[in-house]
Amino acid sequence: MLSPLAKPPYAADPAASRGREFAQGAEGARGPRSAFQRDRDRIIHSIAFRRLAGKAQVFVAPDGDHYRVRLTHSLEVAQIGRVIARSLGLDEDLAEALCLAHDIGHPPFGHSGEDALAAALAPHGGWDHNEHCLRVLMRLERPYCDMAGLNLSWEVLEGLAKHNGPVAAPGWALAELDAAFPLGLASHASLEAQVAALADDIAYDNHDIDDGVRAGFLTIDDLLELDFLRNQWEAVCARHPGAPESLLLRELVRDQIGAMVNDLIATTQANLEGIASVEDVRQAGRALVAFSPEWAQRERRLKAFLYERLYYHPEQLRTARVANQVIARLYAAFDENPALMNPGWHESLPEDPTGRARHIADFLAGMTDRYAMDCYARVFGEVPEGLSNV
Repeated sequence: MLSPLAKPPYAADPAASRGREFAQGAEGARGPRSAFQRDRDRIIHSIAFRRLAGKAQVFVAPDGDHYRVRLTHSLEVAQIGRVIARSLGLDEDLAEALCLAHDIGHPPFGHSGEDALAAALAPHGGWDHNEHCLRVLMRLERPYCDMAGLNLSWEVLEGLAKHNGPVAAPGWALAELDAAFPLGLASHASLEAQVAALADDIAYDNHDIDDGVRAGFLTIDDLLELDFLRNQWEAVCARHPGAPESLLLRELVRDQIGAMVNDLIATTQANLEGIASVEDVRQAGRALVAFSPEWAQRERRLKAFLYERLYYHPEQLRTARVANQVIARLYAAFDENPALMNPGWHESLPEDPTGRARHIADFLAGMTDRYAMDCYARVFGEVPEGLSNV
């Protein structure tokens, strides 16, 4: 039996890290932390992480303070990820770092903003929020005097690049970074990265239910169309007869998260039979952190339900069109007159068309929702209407 401090052989070991892109001395100068603890702390202290407080999760610029944003979503993912990692004996600090950083590449207005940037950069290699996450952490954040990026460990960067599986055809952003600091894109990532990926699914599958009902886009009756949610709802009501519906919903969400986490842990433990090293994980040919077939099907059904009833709700689509146009018009304005960008950004604009396009996209992607709206008002002399539907 493992001692409380021992880790199974398939857990990432910070003492065996493949290192950082840029050598740094005095690793112990700021306290006794492992490499992965340092990575987590660098992420938390970064400007890009703080900006997640102003970036939409589901609803853009909501009037209420109780809706999730990218920052609170990332914190919920990290909480779930740590529980799973601890139960499996994995490195909690690596899992937490990956959970906290996974959405840093999102532009303002979520996928609407991403679609606008992808269209604008189509002639220049395209744009992708997952790859931009690596670009931010490795190049655009500049807290150090003598290097670009946060200089995170190889395992964190590998996990962010491959948390959804091997990358056969990286886009220009990831290809450039991989050429500078190879991340082994052809294999699967660590178990900690696989945990982060599914912790993300568990978090937003369930907290988007909560926010959707709060906003009036979903009703309890809608949710009960899914048999497994109906069964859980009936169990919750039986435990708490006469309780307000709002509290019963929160019980339902907690039960659903717990059921998904427990299933994932049990299934993953079975999948890890015979896995003797971190390299076995990378060469397994499949993700080992997984739901059972029953819960994988339920998760797919829940996701399809949320797309149909919430993400593709007519009000959401209307808001998405407005958000897309805000980013598209700002990109065009900056391309025509770079002086409209902030000082430092227009002064460092590359001369070649591709470099210019990517530089403008970097500036736009870093904006919060509110800053993009304010910038739009400054450039065009009008406030974009229809960007808040709750």
